[in-house]
Amino acid sequence: MSWLSWILIGLIMGAIARSVLPGRTNGGWITSLIIGIVGAILGGWIASAAFGVESNTGFFSFTTWLWAFIGSLLVLVIWGAVTGRKKA
Repeated sequence: MSWLSWILIGLIMGAIARSVLPGRTNGGWITSLIIGIVGAILGGWIASAAFGVESNTGFFSFTTWLWAFIGSLLVLVIWGAVTGRKKA
């Protein structure tokens, strides 16, 4: 899959992951979208390195979207822990 595909998936997953997490994350939506991109790329890398999942399975593959979501959620949780998330 191309980098542009991972960026697009990251934008979508960053928005979804932010809406799933309780409370407000520091940095606003732009930060969440950027973190989503980083998380999607990280999720793809983890899937490939740890589990042997092919990163070129396609844009519409369920595993691609699942690992992008897991990576985005993981990076958003780490970001919240580092910056001190606010309680809702």
